[in-house]
Amino acid sequence: MTFMQKVIEKIKGLNIKVLDKQEDIYPYAFDTAPLKDEIALPVCVVFPASTENVRDIIKIAAEYGLNIIPRGAATCHTSGCKPNNKSIVLHLSLMDKIIELNKEDLTIKVQPYVTIGHLNKEAEKNGLFFPPDPSNLAVSTAGGAVALSSGGPRAFKYGTTKDYVINLKVVLPTGEIIETGSNVAKNVTGYNLTQLFTGSEGTLGVITEITFKLIPKPEKRLVTFAYFDSIVDAAKGVNNVINALIVPSTLDLLDKNTLQTIEKFNPTGIIEDKEAALLIEIDGSEAKIKEDNKKLFSILENSGAVKIIQSNNEEENENIWKARRSAYACVTKLKPNVATEDVVVNKSKILPLIQGIREICSKYNIMVCIMGHAGDGNIHPNFALDLNNEEEKKNFEKVKTELFKLAIDLGGSLSGEHGIGSEKKPYLKMALDPVAYKYMEKIKKLFDPDNIMNPNKMF
Repeated sequence: MTFMQKVIEKIKGLNIKVLDKQEDIYPYAFDTAPLKDEIALPVCVVFPASTENVRDIIKIAAEYGLNIIPRGAATCHTSGCKPNNKSIVLHLSLMDKIIELNKEDLTIKVQPYVTIGHLNKEAEKNGLFFPPDPSNLAVSTAGGAVALSSGGPRAFKYGTTKDYVINLKVVLPTGEIIETGSNVAKNVTGYNLTQLFTGSEGTLGVITEITFKLIPKPEKRLVTFAYFDSIVDAAKGVNNVINALIVPSTLDLLDKNTLQTIEKFNPTGIIEDKEAALLIEIDGSEAKIKEDNKKLFSILENSGAVKIIQSNNEEENENIWKARRSAYACVTKLKPNVATEDVVVNKSKILPLIQGIREICSKYNIMVCIMGHAGDGNIHPNFALDLNNEEEKKNFEKVKTELFKLAIDLGGSLSGEHGIGSEKKPYLKMALDPVAYKYMEKIKKLFDPDNIMNPNKMF
């Protein structure tokens, strides 16, 4: 019996589902990030059903010197769950239960594979609301959202996932099980381990339970689509809305290429000949929406909006959002590959960032569709590529380097919500204070001295 067969037999002895045939494990060798030449198959893929299962698998991995790669829906864009040939992929799809929703305490406890869409539906049945809103919320999981501290369009008003996590159950690389916080709204007892694990990308431990806080669901929402003849006017519109002290739940920007691509592959009646559009959602009481909308409409007109379309009911709200959510999928139809980035700058730097992205892509002849959460400066350039074309592949690497340098030079950073993974690892030192970087490495070493937990991600 070979070394690897011994490992697999030992895991099977735990009465846990295991995949070990090459044709079965191949789909787990990559995530949503564009395929690279090198694809490493893991030793096996295992499907734990409990925290104790996770602990037992981690102990076996440590015993045999193997790595653990936690995996959810694998919608990560940065190769955050890419395995190596000495790894066990820990697929969490059997841990998909809502454990408890406490309406009185405004909390919900879930396992990591519960989708954000399902979580929010359960909350809304009770008049509650979980604001973080990834565009692929139908498949994005709670564990992935915590691991990446995901954001989404509503971050401008409501914040990101990190603002709603109050407690985590985590299995450490040692096999120890810890709870990082407590199920109360306020807690400053000891170091904030909950926030340390939120955004840690599976490099410090495996999250097996999450307690989120919820808020009351807004009474109503209104979605506006405002079109502009120039990207300058659209950026001005963003600043004018914010300066008027209106706080939309969503303030997104889409450029002409994005508008045209959505309408080409998912026709919804979007106007294609305008240079940019703002998607704005306001929510709250009916009286508050009426007051804000009167002000909003006037601001958009004065900012140069040439066409303003507003929803009249919830069905129209959803139709507009379906168009926005389809943007990435539509870009994937332009060329064999698509890469999406999520650099972030201050709101005042959005225009130079967008202009810089266009100049860089023109320089290297790379097709780009630009959209993003303009309210919080998180811009997503989606690059349509053919990575089988060696010249285009080399040019895209140059685009990435110049894009990240541009964002940092503008006072921004590498990621607002997609994380670092292995794709952005080479650029991490560009964005971090050297002393901060050193202590982050020490934290990784402290929790994971043998580097078995999702290695080669971030550090």
